[in-house]
Amino acid sequence: MNWRWCIPALGFLFLTAEGAPPATPSANPDLPRMAAANLLARTRTLADDEFEGRAPGSRGEELATRWIAEQFAVAGLSPGGTDGTWFQKVPMVGLRSAVTAGFTLGDRKDVWTSPQDLVAWTPSPEARGGVTNSELVFVGYGVVAPEYGWDDFKGVDVRGKTVVMLVNDPPVPDPSDPAALDSRMFRGKAMTYYGRWTYKFESAALRGAAGALVVHETGPAGYPWFVVVNSWARENFQLEQVEGPRVDVAGWLSLEATRRLFAAAGEDFDVLKRRAVERTFRPVPLRARADIQITNELRRIVSRNVVGIRAGSDPVLANDWVVYTAHWDHLGKDPRLDGDGIFNGALDNASGTAGLIGIAEEFGRLTEPTKRSVMFLALTGEEQGLLGARFYATHPLHPLRRTVANLNLDGLNPWGRTRDVAVVGLGNSTLDDLAIREAERQGRVVTSEPMPEKGMFYRSDHFEFAKVGVPALYLKSGLDYLGRPPGWGKAQADVFTERDYHKVSDEVKDGWDFAGAVEDLQILFRIGLELSQGPVWPEWKPGTEFKAVRDAMMREPASGRP
Repeated sequence: MNWRWCIPALGFLFLTAEGAPPATPSANPDLPRMAAANLLARTRTLADDEFEGRAPGSRGEELATRWIAEQFAVAGLSPGGTDGTWFQKVPMVGLRSAVTAGFTLGDRKDVWTSPQDLVAWTPSPEARGGVTNSELVFVGYGVVAPEYGWDDFKGVDVRGKTVVMLVNDPPVPDPSDPAALDSRMFRGKAMTYYGRWTYKFESAALRGAAGALVVHETGPAGYPWFVVVNSWARENFQLEQVEGPRVDVAGWLSLEATRRLFAAAGEDFDVLKRRAVERTFRPVPLRARADIQITNELRRIVSRNVVGIRAGSDPVLANDWVVYTAHWDHLGKDPRLDGDGIFNGALDNASGTAGLIGIAEEFGRLTEPTKRSVMFLALTGEEQGLLGARFYATHPLHPLRRTVANLNLDGLNPWGRTRDVAVVGLGNSTLDDLAIREAERQGRVVTSEPMPEKGMFYRSDHFEFAKVGVPALYLKSGLDYLGRPPGWGKAQADVFTERDYHKVSDEVKDGWDFAGAVEDLQILFRIGLELSQGPVWPEWKPGTEFKAVRDAMMREPASGRP
């Protein structure tokens, strides 16, 4: 299919699909009426085989980023990248890794087969890397959290060693109800950043470890082993500039391989896992030594964030920015797989990019320019570890202290209208209050994310904005679907995770209905519109880990804050 002919006709951009339900339950006339049909058409375009799975550094990137820029132009945006272009250049290094690995314990040698037992890589873009005869140490969850009185390392020297860590936060039982989690510890059921695999590698590196292996378990990780394989056992990308300490080897160890290792060391994995949820836990030497050797085939590329802007009209406030984001990239293609091997990434995240363009169109319909400026940022490398967002956050095109908020789109609702909409990380910022108000305008309610243990707040591009202090909002579909029985929505989400997430089967499905996605996008549009007109300047709420960064930033001169 020729992707150029998938662009909806200009005259149909803002119509509601014939026969579709009303735009909102309350049918407010002042809410925009984006077309579900256009969202589906654009999603289908970006998920077409011709885009080859939209991997960074591929022909698919060239096609996708050029197409997005064309859509931005049609929506009335101006180029907002470097040198008057639509693009911000993002230097990356691609690594295809050949891995040989195993452990020795006395006379016993055990081979870890990649990717069945182990998926590993070098966090620095070097031709070769690895660990040799590196002592293996189990360090529980690998967490040092002074605010919770928690230290899994207890001062044990792990320099040059390879640490083995459990995924997610320590699930500390509630003293009054052992069947529940203690809400005072690591937010109870909700994941904190301490539970994210990126934190665990950072924690190990800060303590001088040579290697860091996270034990995969489907429940705590939030996805099965094949997601690890499809995400990391292929060409991986890193930003060309590596900042901060890094271990020599990072990776995931399957649960089966972990049990073999612990058994060989005379330890019971389940027993040590239970001990790891106690403050008194101390690292356990496994008496085994790891040998992991990695040979990398390197490829240096310059990927691209696509940047479209609508300049503000106010002489002062035009220097303030409301930033909408969605990642355009996915996993490319894998010729080793049956069929075409193309990871089309329809829901993740062709749909979010389609929504980004749809919101840009709504701003283009305004009869008067907004006071503040609005940026639409289609990001690269999200699937590689939020790389495009991280690059923008560390190389912003406009000062972060003048960035009012980030509104992120990652995976729209393809299953119809809902009575609810979820805010990922509900309670973090005053942006939540705006979302609650706008949902009420639609006769809907805001809920917290249904599975907070999956740590979704740390798994999409808005997190890189949050880390540097910018208040961020990330909406996800609700689960209470109109005309469907209780539990139907969760069942659809579970099926997607099991069958399609990071698999070649993430394609546009028959029966997809973006009517609910339209209503979610209306909320984001209305919030962005209010922020772009002033005087609202959102803030992190007390107790949030990002508040101190933002407060320090806003004390700088010329903050632009009202």
